[in-house]
Amino acid sequence: MLHIGCHLSSSKGFAAMGRQALELGADTFQFFTRNPRGSKAKELDPADAAALVELLAEHRFAPIIAHAPYTLNLCGAEEKNRAFARDTMSDDLRRLEFVPGQYYNFHPGSHVGQGMEAGITQIAEGLNAILTPELHTTVLLETMAGKGSEVGGRFEELRAILDRVELSEKMGICLDTCHVSDGGYDIIHDLDGVLTEFDRRIGLNRLKAIHLNDSKNPPGSRKDRHACIGEGEIGLEALTQIVRHPALRDLPFCLETPNELPGYQREIALMRRQAEP
Repeated sequence: MLHIGCHLSSSKGFAAMGRQALELGADTFQFFTRNPRGSKAKELDPADAAALVELLAEHRFAPIIAHAPYTLNLCGAEEKNRAFARDTMSDDLRRLEFVPGQYYNFHPGSHVGQGMEAGITQIAEGLNAILTPELHTTVLLETMAGKGSEVGGRFEELRAILDRVELSEKMGICLDTCHVSDGGYDIIHDLDGVLTEFDRRIGLNRLKAIHLNDSKNPPGSRKDRHACIGEGEIGLEALTQIVRHPALRDLPFCLETPNELPGYQREIALMRRQAEP
């Protein structure tokens, strides 16, 4: 069975997101831990979190994905920016302990002219500062499109971060289909080859979740602009092969397509049909 969901607003609380996911035909979902362009987080209600935990278990959800704000940059050029990212992520992980066993996804960051090596080192140092042995959340590095000074546009960059994280067993990868295609990996014509490369560089055991998106740009463009399923340059056929692939089909898939809820509902139903043999 395909585990698929979409990005939901957390404004009405944890349990409300779970109920909304069920209404959309989803058995996973993603949400921002706080304003994606800001720093404030809604006050957590432990009873609301407990209600979500109960709902997830009752309906056999795949792990859900909490997404860090876009503003965080563990490898920012200024220490105050790196400290802000560390503090925010640490607070997010503390709050996620109320919904244990889920995923926390973040964009690795941009080295802003310091160089890739410096960026990788600073990201790993930031993770080493916030990860603890007691943590019940798996932290995911997201594959990026490689635009500008982004870290994570190549699999080997993600592996270099993982190699420097002391509690690397707390880490995994979220593969974004738009990002990897825009980054130059040919998931359209050579999905097996891309996954072989991922396994060689990182290890498929590290792959924990998929962001399932089409792309408005051709492969290798390094642009990062998501499109609705079947309406972009990747196309429905290639995305179908992804959800059917034996190495991927048991992972949680999350749509980040430019949609309102009715559009997400249609895409969830579409990909469930496509996933059938």
